Amino acid sequence: MLRGLKRYVKAGEGAVEITAIVTVSDDGGSSGRLRREFDVLPPGDIRNCMVALSEDEALLTRLFQYRFSSGRGLKGHSFGNLFLTAMTHLTGDFASAVTLSSQVVHVLGRIYPSTSAKVTLEAVLANGQKVAGETRISRSRVRIDRIALKPSKPKPLEETLEAIASADLITLGPGSLFTSVIPNLLVSGIPQAIAKSPALKAYFVNLMSQPGETTGLRASDHVQALLRHCGRARPILDVCVVNTAPLTGRALRKYQAQSAQPVEIDVENLTGMGIDVLATDLLRMRRAGPDARIRHDPGVIGAVAMELAQQGRRRKRRRNLL
Repeated sequence: MLRGLKRYVKAGEGAVEITAIVTVSDDGGSSGRLRREFDVLPPGDIRNCMVALSEDEALLTRLFQYRFSSGRGLKGHSFGNLFLTAMTHLTGDFASAVTLSSQVVHVLGRIYPSTSAKVTLEAVLANGQKVAGETRISRSRVRIDRIALKPSKPKPLEETLEAIASADLITLGPGSLFTSVIPNLLVSGIPQAIAKSPALKAYFVNLMSQPGETTGLRASDHVQALLRHCGRARPILDVCVVNTAPLTGRALRKYQAQSAQPVEIDVENLTGMGIDVLATDLLRMRRAGPDARIRHDPGVIGAVAMELAQQGRRRKRRRNLL
């Protein structure tokens, strides 16, 4: 999404401003080690957003995504994670570190953690078992019933609430439903700010299910999970963006071998919830080799988001005239 939107900022097509709000519950890999050893918020997801929004993405990808293959204490760490950790210690504040780091590497947008609190993700599975920690939750193959943040109701950044209030378009997804998207909605005040915002709200439905996390969930089930976790009976969404292109070939077989299936798009249930459905070909498939993957096409979802943002801006203007 960020990569697809970035080109509109670079092209100078209108007053395009991008704000990414990122969950901070990662506890695995390099991020988890830095979190435990240096008492900082996990930098990995923030780092990925910085790379996606960087003006020179090719160079920053090579630098920030570089992982040390050896060295006591260094092995497994990415340079970008170490950079953000160092900047956090220099500034004394993770959010400030992200802002200053973004300026240093010429990021074409703003990036905020959803909260500055050190939170842990906890899941209740369909069998009643409780699992703590994003890494353990992601590895579980039992369907997730609900998740929570510990401590509960952490406070958001004021800049996050301001960005939500002034937006033309608020997007959720694509991304891991329970471990990337919903955790942002568990931060105190964010669901209320989204509901109150005059922006158009769109959910970009995932192409494939994730084993355990969303096994068997239809598009409408994704939406119901969003609503349930933000405590709202009425949808905070205006539009669901879904893929119409058929999923076939080696990449699909690879996913199916890992118990992942295309997400069923149950349009009738979505429209019955009062949500418009925007259906189009969103697919980019890499079919060759063992790394065959099914992904959203950045250019297409960026263009879709821009059109929705323009609709949101027109809607805001009409409301202001009333």
